[in-house]
Amino acid sequence: MAPLRRVVIDVLTPHEPTMLERASVVADRDSVSGVDVTLLESDQEVRNVKLTVEGESVRYEAVEDAVEDLGGTVHSVDQVACGEYVVEERTVPQE
Repeated sequence: MAPLRRVVIDVLTPHEPTMLERASVVADRDSVSGVDVTLLESDQEVRNVKLTVEGESVRYEAVEDAVEDLGGTVHSVDQVACGEYVVEERTVPQE
């Protein structure tokens, strides 16, 4: 199976731990090289964040476990990049 290089997931999280702590915990997973957490929406009880995780061969299960260990829930997997390198999305003339 081709290695998972990037995964973008939509996550529902409590306010604690903070986004800084959340990014750090996910980044500490062995298969993860980098993490970006972006706030999409927030209310009094929860936050909806976009979690982008990259690495040479990301173990999705480890990322999902980290999210759940911190009290979060994966809503959806919104983007996946696999293979020898990450193919960046490009605009084509027909769009």
